[in-house]
Amino acid sequence: MVDVSAKAETKRTATAHAFVRIASSVLKKLPQNPKGNPLEVARFAGISAAKKTSELIPMCHPLMISHVDVECKIEAKGVRITSTVTITGPTGVEMEALTAAAVAALTVYDMTKALDKGIEIQDVFLVSKTGGKSGEYKRSQHRGKKA
Repeated sequence: MVDVSAKAETKRTATAHAFVRIASSVLKKLPQNPKGNPLEVARFAGISAAKKTSELIPMCHPLMISHVDVECKIEAKGVRITSTVTITGPTGVEMEALTAAAVAALTVYDMTKALDKGIEIQDVFLVSKTGGKSGEYKRSQHRGKKA
């Protein structure tokens, strides 16, 4: 693990994205899912995952996260997931935001796989980050969403 003890504590945020491509016939069945509401379960799974990132990724620092938000929206071709994580600390939260988005996407898959095995998780990426020595990052539009 990198030693972050000499780094200044600053407010840091990170936003990540994932897309779960699902057939429209399956999307129509989401409200009647026998396992429950996939979007709400995915939201909670993403929040939990952000908090457990250091347990999942060996070189990540355990962090006192201030806020996690995971949003899951149904679109014509699937479910778009956006996660945002905030901290005041000596290191960034990019991995926590990415983990939240990825686990939320995996949860949507898990809750809908009985309806279609062809569901795809796509476009997991960092959208933006703020704070810290490296400053701000915002993903350029030309690298945008395929879904």
